[in-house]
Amino acid sequence: MKKFKIISTILLAFTATFSLFSANVSAENANIQSALIISPMYQKIILIPGETKQMSIKISNPNASTNVLEYSVFIGSFNHGTSEDPDQIDTEMVTAYNQIMDWITLEKTTGEVAPNETDVIDFTITVPESAPAGGQYATIIFRDDTSKSTNGANNVNIESTAQMASIIYAEVAGKTINTAEILENNVPSFSFTNKFETTSLVKNTGNVHTDAEYILQVWPIWSNEEICTNEESADTNLIMPGMERYYSEVCTLPLAGIFKAKQTVRIFGEESIVEKTVIVCPIWLLFLVVFAIVAIILWLVMRSKSRKKRAA
Repeated sequence: MKKFKIISTILLAFTATFSLFSANVSAENANIQSALIISPMYQKIILIPGETKQMSIKISNPNASTNVLEYSVFIGSFNHGTSEDPDQIDTEMVTAYNQIMDWITLEKTTGEVAPNETDVIDFTITVPESAPAGGQYATIIFRDDTSKSTNGANNVNIESTAQMASIIYAEVAGKTINTAEILENNVPSFSFTNKFETTSLVKNTGNVHTDAEYILQVWPIWSNEEICTNEESADTNLIMPGMERYYSEVCTLPLAGIFKAKQTVRIFGEESIVEKTVIVCPIWLLFLVVFAIVAIILWLVMRSKSRKKRAA
């Protein structure tokens, strides 16, 4: 299955933008970039079973110095994050929440746009009467088909293909299920490095996407002054319905010490709080402590034997 790594910015539960880039051959100093711009980058819509909805996306070529750009359009799924890779975007894996792909009809699948011009892609969403309530997600993917090639190192011919996508966040009217499970909330008690890392695993068992919230607070054992905290602005991660999401948080601590750590994970109405005392001790310091303890024990044993000899 072909999957794309996508640079994404998620501002709210319904905001996400991304670009997809792939190359047939890569080489140093290759500077090939698409000039296509699509708008909007995402659309949040409510669908009613049985209705037909007309929508559109604009595609622009804003660079006056380029030639006419050719493009093709196709429909992809949208799945964000997996247990193994929380940042992965998958536009090919199809789940029960990507049925909307079959409801979309594109007015055209190819086109071209001149410099400083804008083209419009119209499409129709025909919602079946039997459409299940809850979230449905898809992407309208644009591929820049303009011929672009250059000679790289050793005269190797390089061809570049760029893809961009507009995400459709749809919710079919009906019963919304907002349930989730916090499968793991792990705060280690010992760390060999001052890069203290906590992890969690959350599963969205509902039928709509949501943001999970993560708060990590760390302070010295002898003080209430926090070393790390995001309590006022919790980290969030988008979790699609039916998906699990692994997340890790890192706090940079002093090289050694004893600390208190608290991690809070929230999703829908679920909350998990774990508090622990944490010992941070690098391996080299641990070896020194062990060596010192062993040396002291040996010294005490030798001293005891010496006293017994003198007493005899």
